[in-house]
Amino acid sequence: MSAEFFEPPDLKVTVDRVTYQPDVDTPADRPHCFAYFISIHNNTEVPITIHGRKWVVTNERGEITAVEGDGVVGEHPTIEPGEKFSYNSYHLLDTNSAVAEGSYLGVDADGRRVLTRIPKFRMTVP
Repeated sequence: MSAEFFEPPDLKVTVDRVTYQPDVDTPADRPHCFAYFISIHNNTEVPITIHGRKWVVTNERGEITAVEGDGVVGEHPTIEPGEKFSYNSYHLLDTNSAVAEGSYLGVDADGRRVLTRIPKFRMTVP
């Protein structure tokens, strides 16, 4: 993957907050909802447009779920130098805890395909 994508050191992701949402109506097979709040910080010299994402969620049984998708929450944000894009979404779990991580894929204004990693974060039912 690193041969195909450039990982700009000044393109960073922060997991700003993770909260358990016990009152959300969830399917019986995935009863635990966790909202997460994320910011993608572009401290490079060029605009970067995010085109996709990949999540890897490992539950407490060691089972891995990988999810890839187009854009970020239905958008393809262009993040200008010195700016950030913040959003929130959620994961539904079938166990009391899991770890999520992943990456965002995009292209910079110079046409390079870029990747930035989502740091690992834990979701645990209180």
